[in-house]
Parts: sequence; C-alpha cells; structure tokens
Amino acid sequence: MNLPNKLTIARIILSPIFMILFLIGNFYTKGLALLVFFIAVLTDLMDGYLARKNGWVTGFGKFMDPLADKILTTTAFICLVALDYVKAWMVLTIVGREFLITGLRTLAAYKGWVIMPTILAQWKTASQMGVILGILGFYELRTLSAPMGWSIPALDSPWGPRIIDYSVFLVMLLTVLTGLDYLIKNAALLKGVLR
Repeated sequence: MNLPNKLTIARIILSPIFMILFLIGNFYTKGLALLVFFIAVLTDLMDGYLARKNGWVTGFGKFMDPLADKILTTTAFICLVALDYVKAWMVLTIVGREFLITGLRTLAAYKGWVIMPTILAQWKTASQMGVILGILGFYELRTLSAPMGWSIPALDSPWGPRIIDYSVFLVMLLTVLTGLDYLIKNAALLKGVLR
C-alpha cells in the first residue's frame, strides 16, 4: 500500500464526506464541501504523478484510481442534481456510461485483464472535475454575495445557469465519446470477457 494508493483510497473516503457537507445545505457546509472536493481533486493529480515519477504503478492503482474518480464525480453530479443545479438527464447519461465501463472493467479485472484508461478518458475525468469545481464555486459565490453586499451582475445573470448547462452538456458528450472509444478499442477483449 504505497502513497499513491493511499491517496486513491483517501479520494474514495472524501466522496461521502463531500456529499454530507454539500447536502446539509447551509453556506458554511457548502464552502467546506467545495474545499473537500478540491482536496479530492488534488489527490487525483498527486497519486498519478507520484506513481509515474517513482515507478509505484501497481495493479491495484491501475484499477482503483479510475474507480475512485468515478465515485467522486458521480457523487458530486448526483448532489448537483439533488439541488437542481444541473439537468438530471445529462447526469443520468454520464452516470450510465460510468457504470457501464466500470462494470466491463471489473469483469475484465476478474479475468485477470486490466483495461487502462485512455488519454481521452483522462481528459474526460479532468473536464468533469473542472466543471464540478466551477459549478460549486459559482453557487458558493452567489450565496456569499448577498450577505457580503457584493454586487456581481454575472452571478445574477440568467446566463450563469445557461453556461453551466452548456458546460455539462459538453462534458456529457465527451463522456459518451470516451465510452464508445473504450468499447471500440477493447472490443476483442470484451468479447472474451462476456463469454
């Protein structure tokens, strides 16, 4: 259990902590939820960097690192839907793809094969995390601006939620595209898994 793997496990543990803080729903807990999510994103950046730099790449890390990412982003997207910050149908598409690919990767791992994330899939994860951080930051600033007496027209503009919708839609398209990419590139392997 090296440091990158510990960081991966920490990300899984931080996911329900984020959810609890976010869904309590007051200003302070949402601010803490944003901080927890940001720390979780940092663990994702650090575990991959440390594993590659120090040659600490393990089978556990290859499988659990993408799974930890999916747990974190799926938890966050579901929380955002619960507060009506994002459209449910887009999140259902994202989560459906994640469950499908994770299920196939789990079957492959059961048979001793590891399906590595592609560069495109890594960009997908980064875009999901970036959009989630942006949404959390936007609504936290919007909540903070009134009691602080700040006048920030962009926060009250109807374009704020529209930009969020467009951003999540683009992330959804990239997520579906990476799912198709996985299925096409690993078609022969997956046929063997499903036999």
